[in-house]
Amino acid sequence: MAFGNMDVNTYGLKAWWDDVDESETWQNRIYYSLAGAYALIAVVALIQLIRIEFRVPEYGWTTQKVFHLLNFLVNGVRAAVFVFRRDVQYLKPQILQSFLLDLPGLLFFTTYTLLVLFWAEIYHQARSLPTESLRPTFLVINATIYVVQILIWLILWWKPVSFLESFSHYFFAGVSFIAAIGFLLYGGRLFLMLRRFPIESKGRRKKLREVGCVTAICFICFTIRSIIMGWSAFDKKFDLDVLDHPILNAINYLLVEIAPSALVLYILRKLPPKRLSNQYHPIH
Repeated sequence: MAFGNMDVNTYGLKAWWDDVDESETWQNRIYYSLAGAYALIAVVALIQLIRIEFRVPEYGWTTQKVFHLLNFLVNGVRAAVFVFRRDVQYLKPQILQSFLLDLPGLLFFTTYTLLVLFWAEIYHQARSLPTESLRPTFLVINATIYVVQILIWLILWWKPVSFLESFSHYFFAGVSFIAAIGFLLYGGRLFLMLRRFPIESKGRRKKLREVGCVTAICFICFTIRSIIMGWSAFDKKFDLDVLDHPILNAINYLLVEIAPSALVLYILRKLPPKRLSNQYHPIH
């Protein structure tokens, strides 16, 4: 009897899911809700950027300022795309739609791997290891990813190929996996290094919790993103960024961008000290 009830509940859930997917009203509700969430995060990131600029205007574009600026751009573009989601779906040529839907994902990768770069520099400095190659490596990796994605867009524009469309999903999955490994590698190393030091001050304990929480959040979100992108390439029923999959889009973007961004911005809400510290590096 219990199995019969389970089958009925499963069928009811599937019917509800299908009804929502096919309902233009529910599509609009979900996409406008996503737009509102992204807009709120963009505003928070912009406010934090302005606060930091007033606190330390003399140090130019620091890692922290660039991080908040990119957060503002990523979430602002996502908000605009979801406000005009129905129009974006029918943009011609196809490359414009792909550009608006995929570019924020690349910018999200760049935004949060800035934290990996920042922690790698701190870790190398603390271990008296060379840091000269870290920033060029970060720039080369990001430049390579953007060039490959642009080439995919251009080829698909010239001649749509189903294999290349699947490869694009796998490519995003691989990029997300690289980010997850980066957080695990350098966030984990920095966390373990801080744990070995005597935790004699409230500030040291707070920094330890900050690194641990951000590492865990970013590792989980990029791992989930990698799995979802790979799955969507393998099974077209789970294809993202199509108008009639609003629930799937809501779950995906909530797990891999909205919730992680909100949590990380909250954890990193502290303003930098007025004087330049060893943990506050300008980007040249």
